[in-house]
Amino acid sequence: MEEKRVQELAAKAVNVRRTALEAIEAAHSGHVGGSFSVADILTVLYWEKMNINPEQPKDPDRDRFVLSKGHCTPTMYATLALRGFFPVEDLKTFRNVDSYLSGHVEMTKVPGVDMSAGSLGQGLSAAIGMALCGKVDKKDYRVYAALGDGEIQEGQIWEAAMAAGNYGLDNLTVFVDNNNLQIDGTIEEVMSPYPIEDKFKAFKWNVLTIDGHDYAQIADAIDKAKETKGAPTVIVAKTVKGKGVSFMENNVKFHGSTPTPEQFEQAFKELDAQAASLEV
Repeated sequence: MEEKRVQELAAKAVNVRRTALEAIEAAHSGHVGGSFSVADILTVLYWEKMNINPEQPKDPDRDRFVLSKGHCTPTMYATLALRGFFPVEDLKTFRNVDSYLSGHVEMTKVPGVDMSAGSLGQGLSAAIGMALCGKVDKKDYRVYAALGDGEIQEGQIWEAAMAAGNYGLDNLTVFVDNNNLQIDGTIEEVMSPYPIEDKFKAFKWNVLTIDGHDYAQIADAIDKAKETKGAPTVIVAKTVKGKGVSFMENNVKFHGSTPTPEQFEQAFKELDAQAASLEV
């Protein structure tokens, strides 16, 4: 990937994080840590790799995306709004009781959302269903999903993984957002899913491991997944929870806690400084 394009994507990712943080500030609520760790992955998918059209969000030939870690709506909604699926100003209503932008993604209310989420662990099964439909209908669309590394402690994930490997769903690409933290601490302290790569390999998946904040690595892994035949691909993305804001990074407190007014101010200053450094 050319350096200029890397810089453009980095600038978009900073804007996604800032827009997501504005929504959290307006709502006084929202999961910032995991939203920020997955922001670079969503940026590459939605601005570089996925076949989507904001003017036709239900196009039957579009690529699909399932946010299985469905509480990370700030980044998901910010991405969709900035990509043109709905007005950015609507993010001011995030999590309001009368808003269509609830705390978990909802496919019946939000343009661009392909699967609703609530209880974790279910998104991979839905993504597999979409991929199977693509095979049966002889469609060329691809299905992407993002799982949390804490989420993969759920048993349903591994039943689904076994099915995807069994059916050789090479039109399915899954990201594991491996930031190593969940609400109660490190994933190792709570219920270690390691070694993640070996588990997916055992279920006949093509496995790639990348730096989840390196745009070139993210894009290259997506391309390699497209080239893989006869097996689904999982991309284990090593990430930093709260990426982009110094006091949030690797801080489990910000899994779901709302920053103070002073912390919001500092976070916006840091993101603005990053944006200024990326101006082309």
